[in-house]
Amino acid sequence: MDVKLFDSELKVMDVLWREGDTTAKHISDVLGEEVGWNKNTTYTLIKRCIGKGAIERSEPKFMCHALISKEEVQKAETDELINKVYDGSADKLFAALLGSKKLSKEQIDNLKKIVGELS
Repeated sequence: MDVKLFDSELKVMDVLWREGDTTAKHISDVLGEEVGWNKNTTYTLIKRCIGKGAIERSEPKFMCHALISKEEVQKAETDELINKVYDGSADKLFAALLGSKKLSKEQIDNLKKIVGELS
């Protein structure tokens, strides 16, 4: 994925990922409630996402459709973090995550399951 989205643009995308295709007005209403943005701010961010190829716009009513999935963005952001902060080493990131806080037995069991599925 070559699209780099900023936090504010990800808020717009998150509405589409949660709710599916919807109008720009609806996105504006949701973000107005959730983060207090006005319509102009939200529409500007939608247009930026369109310009970056993350959202496709269609008529009627300025319908918005996500062209990239949340999973694609999560993978790209994780890869960037690993490369930038952990010298490209996923195991260093994993060790840092495990060492940063106390995990519950359920969380540890879930991580063991994930690691087991990778082997």
